[in-house]
Parts: sequence; C-alpha cells; structure tokens
Amino acid sequence: MTHNQHQISMDVINNLCARYREYNYIDPNNYEKYQVKRGLRNADGTGVVAGLTLICNVHGYLIKDGDRIADEGRLDYRGIDIKDIIKGCVGNDYFGFEEVVYLLLFGTLPTKKQYDEFCSLLASCRELPESFVEDMIIKAPSPNIMNKLARCVLALYSYDNNPDDISIENVMRQSIMLIAQMPTIMTYAYQVKRRYYDNKTMFLHPNNDSQYMCETILSSLRPDRKFTKEEARLLDLCLIIHAEHGGGNNSTFAARVLSSSGTDTYSAIASAIGSLKGPRHGGANIKVMEMLEHIKNGVKDYKDDEEIAAFLEKIIRKEAGDKSGLVYGMGHAIYTKSDPRAVILKQELSKHIKEKGFEKDFRILDAVERLTPQVFAKIKGNGKDISANVDLYSGLVYKVLDIPEDLFTPMFAIARTAGWCAHRIEELATGGRIIRPAYKSLVANRPYLPIEER
Repeated sequence: MTHNQHQISMDVINNLCARYREYNYIDPNNYEKYQVKRGLRNADGTGVVAGLTLICNVHGYLIKDGDRIADEGRLDYRGIDIKDIIKGCVGNDYFGFEEVVYLLLFGTLPTKKQYDEFCSLLASCRELPESFVEDMIIKAPSPNIMNKLARCVLALYSYDNNPDDISIENVMRQSIMLIAQMPTIMTYAYQVKRRYYDNKTMFLHPNNDSQYMCETILSSLRPDRKFTKEEARLLDLCLIIHAEHGGGNNSTFAARVLSSSGTDTYSAIASAIGSLKGPRHGGANIKVMEMLEHIKNGVKDYKDDEEIAAFLEKIIRKEAGDKSGLVYGMGHAIYTKSDPRAVILKQELSKHIKEKGFEKDFRILDAVERLTPQVFAKIKGNGKDISANVDLYSGLVYKVLDIPEDLFTPMFAIARTAGWCAHRIEELATGGRIIRPAYKSLVANRPYLPIEER
C-alpha cells in the first residue's frame, strides 16, 4: 500500500541538486588547515572530551607519552565491569536487565527488596495511555519501526499532564514510564506493520505484569506466547549489554545535546532514537546481516578462509557487498583489541547455533572477525587494530531468537533507553550549559545584488 502524496519530478530535483553542488563545495584540505576536529575526534581518533559522567566508562586503549596504545576492551556500568554484572545475574539465576536499569538511573545496585519493587514498578507502567494504540499506532502504520518509536515517544508528550517540567523528580517519572513502555510500543508497531505492509496476521497480546522485560518481549512477539528460559536469558543478556555505552556515542550525545537546551524528555529521547536508526550506529546490525547474505552468495566454500578473505577484499575495494567499502561489524571508535560486548555475545551465541541451525552463519561471521584485520592491512598498508564490535553478532543472536529483522535496531533502542534517560538526568543535574560547539565559516563577505542584476 502507498500513501497519496504530491511528488516532485526527479528532473526538478536533479537540477536543484546540481545548483546546490555548484555553490556548496568545501575543500577537504581545509579541515586540516583550520584544525577542525571532524566528528568531534582528535587527530589520533580519540574523542574530544565534552563532559564528565558517573554513569559509564568505555575503555579500549591506553595513552602513553602521547601515543595511543591498543588494549583489551572493558565496559563498566557505574564502575562495575559488565562481565561481573552478567556473572552475578546468571550465577544467582535471575534476570538482570531491570537491575541494570536501576544501577544506571540511581548509581547503585538494588537490594533484593529494591529489585523486586522496581521490577513490579516497571511492569505496572507498561500500558500505553487510553486510545493511544488505536490513534497513534493502528491508524498510522509505519514501514520502519524506529520511525514509529520516535513518533510515539513524541506523541506521549500530549498524554502527559506535566510534560515540560525538567525537575529531577518529574524527569525520573517520565524516564521510568518510557523505559517500561518502549517494548509495548515496539511490539504493537511491528504487528501493525505486519498487517498493513506485509499482509500478515496481526496479534496484540495484553501485557503480563508477572513477566520480566525479556519475557514480556518474547511473549508479545510470538502467536502462542511460548518461549524457553534459555531464550529469555539470551535476550536478557542482549538488553544488558545494549543498555548503555557512555556519553559520547552518537545517540546518547544527541540526547544530552537536546537536554542541555532545557527541552522536554520526549523530544530528547526521540532525537536519540533517530540517531540510533542510522547504519553507522544502531542500524549496523541489519547491515551485518545484509553483508552476511552477500558473502553466502559470493563464496562457494564458507569453510575456506582464503575464499572469504578474497571476498572481503572485494568488499573493502567497493567491488562487492553494498559497494560502501565498509565491513560492517568490524572496528570501533574506542575499542581496539576487543569489544567486550562482542566477546560476550559470541560466547553465548556459540551455545545455541547448532540447535537452531545457524552453524554456517556463525562460521562466516567468525571468519570475518579473524580475517578482516589482515585484509585491511594488505589493502591499506597499515597495522591498525581492528576488532569485532557488538553489531557483528547481535543480529545473529536475534535470528536465533526468531526476532524479525524489522526489530533488530528497535531492540537496541529499547535497551538503550535506560542509558539515554540516565544521561539526560545527569545532564540536567550537572551540565549547567547548553552544548554549543563552533563551526569555522569559510564564506567571504559579498554584496547583496538586487534581483534584476543577478
């Protein structure tokens, strides 16, 4: 189905774009000339320090005598190694995402009583406002669930009796509500998308307040509502590792930029969703799955490392894949030797691939991880450290869980809402200034010409 909308002819657009390119060229050499830190990155690739935080630390390298030295990756939530958080939850046989949300928002681990009370609080907040599903989701389907998430978050502003109050108390209330409601929005939006765009059956299950976040997501997505404890545990693991990743990642920084202006919670979180949708950020897990299909179609023997390496070389040379030259799921702005999230996911994924029939896919992704650094070194002529990032394996994890590709990035957003809200609260409480970097103008002064003289 298509929506009726006035269309502009491509001839008109092409002419306008030609005019734009004629008057809007910036010589790339000027970035170095004026010492512009593109992407807010220093010359060595490290990020420009733009703020202070107590929420998260992302460690991927050491600095010695001014040089950047590769190191094993580490991810800490409020100073606690994520590996220890996962070990504690699994070892004591309880779901950890709710504990992580509590830790990120409040800065401390909950007691057993606080954990139980917080789980109950989140579960009680999952329902959307009256008529919201009908008016905002069913009547306005979207082919992309990320766009629908952003639109619904913005729409919740109109259902809030106190939307613009940026006191910590009010923003905390809004944050807890949003963290709880995001899975409901996602699953309903997906079902409506199935019916409207895919001509498939739509089923809207009621929420079950006795379930944890990972359980309610799986229950809502499956027609029979059935899932195993192992599946719920695997999804809980994904939610934990996606919940937060420091203040400098693109989507969290977007939330902090908007928060620094004093805008409302719904606008700030919607901006973060828009950022995460991008294929250079959260949308990369879908691009990994697309790349995987390119490799499967272009390689005869998936166990032949030489053949896979040759195909990776074609990808990097923009001769194969999506012709972008990017090996999706490889490399990171901070991590050098390893991304702890990728290490955790790969280890857990290896326990499920045989049962679920994804041994070939896993073997290819493992080869991509092993071979990409040496292929890059061969083509680029440098020994830059390149390791797998979380996106290399997260898409396959979702496939193992029978989660549709439409929801790969929205699943990321559901988890990351906790981190976004924690950073928004911190920005409001401690930031103190509107974030406003500078741009160097290259335009020379010129006179205004009357229209008849142009």
